[in-house]
Amino acid sequence: MFLIVILLEMCSQNLQSLVMKMQGIDRSHGMGHPHGKKIDYNVNPFIVIWEVTRACQLKCVHCRADAQLTPDPRELTHEEGLHLIDEIYEMDNPMLVFTGGDCMLREDLIELAKYAINKGMRVSMVPSATDNVTKEKIRAIRDAGLSRWGFSLDGPIPEIHDAFRGTPGSFDLTLEKIQYLNELNMPFQINTVISRYNYDHLEEMAKLVGELNSVMWYLFLLVPTGRGQEKDCITPAETEKVFRWLYELSKTAPYDIKVTAAQHYRRVVLQQKMRDHLIAKGEIHYEDSITTDFASLHDGLKRAPKGVNDGNGFIFISHIGDVMPSGLLPITVGNVRETPLAKIYRESKVLQELRQPDHYKGKCGVCEYNKVCGGSRSRAYAITGDYLESEPYCLYIPLALRKKETSPIK
Repeated sequence: MFLIVILLEMCSQNLQSLVMKMQGIDRSHGMGHPHGKKIDYNVNPFIVIWEVTRACQLKCVHCRADAQLTPDPRELTHEEGLHLIDEIYEMDNPMLVFTGGDCMLREDLIELAKYAINKGMRVSMVPSATDNVTKEKIRAIRDAGLSRWGFSLDGPIPEIHDAFRGTPGSFDLTLEKIQYLNELNMPFQINTVISRYNYDHLEEMAKLVGELNSVMWYLFLLVPTGRGQEKDCITPAETEKVFRWLYELSKTAPYDIKVTAAQHYRRVVLQQKMRDHLIAKGEIHYEDSITTDFASLHDGLKRAPKGVNDGNGFIFISHIGDVMPSGLLPITVGNVRETPLAKIYRESKVLQELRQPDHYKGKCGVCEYNKVCGGSRSRAYAITGDYLESEPYCLYIPLALRKKETSPIK
């Protein structure tokens, strides 16, 4: 047992050295830009999510937005939407994702997408799988140059998915729309919320994602906000088990694997790769080892290799123009109708605090992984009411705390 402890500490020390080395390379918390430039997350985001509408026909039990059946009359107008796209583009052209609600219920969605794409922006969208998604609309959006489509699938069988989405027949509709995407050679990802509902069926889901020809499996670790409840979350121990399983799956899966609201997966990846001796033997560079994507990038989308977190390289704009660190961290830091997005992103006190991992509280603040992980600020806020608190669903004890606990009594 003593030997195991020593080996684990040596592993942690090596990793800490690697993390510090990476910080020395890039102290701005930046990352590779698709055109070869560096992004300073203090200045510009890597990705912008725009909730173009809150209208949606589904009744998902976890819905972040607590969506409604009809559009909110206060939604950003078409002209305001075009102006917002211009503002986003001017922030060094980050990735733009249209979401909702159901973004397909926004009547000018295709026009907005074309406008952004014609400016040279990388655009994706995540609509609901309903009758609003027709083959003709998919073709029109594909021809406009959309980078990727995303559909949610939360169970390998109708009984699980339909119950989670609160809509009978949703599973079959989703498979039908995915078939359209395959027929039109449109790259797509499958989004899955990991929860108590599907924890025991993830292996079946992994198989289905491959069979459906998805280029990515995008997994969300449930954050209890909106309609989401803490009782629906899997435990920290189960979370760790899922992360290790995902790492092993990533070695053979025919699709990329990405996680959201699960920043501590990056820590597990580092630990597992160290155990595989890939870093130590020089078979993989540290900069590559901290990415959450493992397979080749099938559709050319570039993704952040490290550090993206709520308000740190990531920003969310609601249907009425409210700006938040993310859709899962519902603290309004400004409104684009009143203040330019760049000014909000760069000057908000909340966002500036979120971009200082060393100022996080508890173990996240002293963790050797806090620059590449930092824990979910959304989950910390949802569980504790403080967005600077430690990630409550992480089991890891940082090296600094272990050293403190084992230091001799003087």
